Amino acid sequence: MGLLSELKLAVPWGHIATKAWGSLKGHPVLCLHGWLDNANSFDRLIPLLPQALKWNRFSLMGHSFGGTVAGMFSSVFPEMVDKLILLDSLPFILDINEVNNVLTYKRQAIEHVLQLEASQKPSMVIGPEEMLQGLLKNNTHVGEECGKLLLQRGTKQVASGLVLNRDRRISWPELGFDYLSRELMQLATQKLQAHVLIIKAAHGLSNVRKDQTDQELLLFSISVLRTVLKERFQFVEIPGNHYIHMNKPQQVAEIVGAFLQGQEVAPAS
Repeated sequence: MGLLSELKLAVPWGHIATKAWGSLKGHPVLCLHGWLDNANSFDRLIPLLPQALKWNRFSLMGHSFGGTVAGMFSSVFPEMVDKLILLDSLPFILDINEVNNVLTYKRQAIEHVLQLEASQKPSMVIGPEEMLQGLLKNNTHVGEECGKLLLQRGTKQVASGLVLNRDRRISWPELGFDYLSRELMQLATQKLQAHVLIIKAAHGLSNVRKDQTDQELLLFSISVLRTVLKERFQFVEIPGNHYIHMNKPQQVAEIVGAFLQGQEVAPAS
């Protein structure tokens, strides 16, 4: 399965860069990368998945924050999504403290956007090796080979080095993260019509943080999904870190491929 084309989707503030793989005959699966990543994070996984499958509805696959965006979309527009695949991610973000301070949080988001838009500070130019080492230092789950793949798309070459080519406004998590209470999460889950698969990394983000509250919210989320979705929910845990789809694409592809074709995936370890 080769790259079909590079696409640019026009939006009021510029464009969204996308990549298309595979056959035009199959119904599309939209893949959403993680926060501050880019479409290259799927380069190793997509060629290993089955193609030209004629699903009746739209399917979504998301990694990390991309999975949360996919989950929210699937509950807001449930009739549009038939399958939802979450790679080391959950469909909704639970954070009781942030829910209680939601107005303050939204104010900070607006203020940060205004600050960035008013800033005339040019993008920082960094040498290729320094850029790579900075990425690896800030994200210990990304190996050198995968880091180079992300920077290949996430930077652009200028005369004296590389600059990041992302919209700086997305560097503030509060601009995109919507926190839900337990009650709202249960309601959102009840709206889902999709079959849902979660592939959890044994050493993913939830394990690295080791925060007791995070662990409790993770277990609560899984419990609600199992209770509400029943046979429409599948969960599997595999060895690896947060970037399992890049570091272990073959193993992830086998699970995702089986799920897309309506098969039972391996049970959680």
